Amino acid sequence: MTYCVGLTGGVGSGKSTAARLFADLGAALIDTDAIAHTLTAADGAAMAAIAAAFGDAVIAADGSLDRAAMRARVFSDSSARQHLEHILHPLIRSEAQHQVAVARAPYAILIVPLLVENLAAYRQDMDRIVVVDCDEQQQIERTASRPGVSVDQARAILAAQSSRAARLAIADDLIDNRGGLAELEAQVRHRHQSYLTHPEKM
Repeated sequence: MTYCVGLTGGVGSGKSTAARLFADLGAALIDTDAIAHTLTAADGAAMAAIAAAFGDAVIAADGSLDRAAMRARVFSDSSARQHLEHILHPLIRSEAQHQVAVARAPYAILIVPLLVENLAAYRQDMDRIVVVDCDEQQQIERTASRPGVSVDQARAILAAQSSRAARLAIADDLIDNRGGLAELEAQVRHRHQSYLTHPEKM
């Protein structure tokens, strides 16, 4: 099994940039969000079960998941969210495990944005967990700089996620992204060198 480093961080923390830097250094990159998009595309492996559970109202004209409709459904109904997670999460984890197993790289970076919330499912698959961290105000500012996202929306997204303290509590390694890109690159290079030696799981 390929050595696997789980990577997470709150919205706007810079985890996607850090992941890209790891990939530039030769790590295999496996993104659970990308897997979820594939599973919910037209003819995706999750679509039959989603259609059976939620009906045509959440299916787009091309047969893919209507994400806006599903988002509205699960935000207003926690049981619907749990049902959707029950369908998706085992499929996502299975595909992630497969991609890690076949990765042709010294180690794999497995991106799980909501790792705190799903730690029980993923921890046994990960040799290390690295958390990308910054101040909450920076998270809000960075998220609100994205097209179509207001400051209030950024605050709401942040509030819906696990706390910064909860993410830090699961970290084996920490990348401090309160500075600029050069500082982030230096920390990623340092972690890359350590992961090449395959440190033991803590």
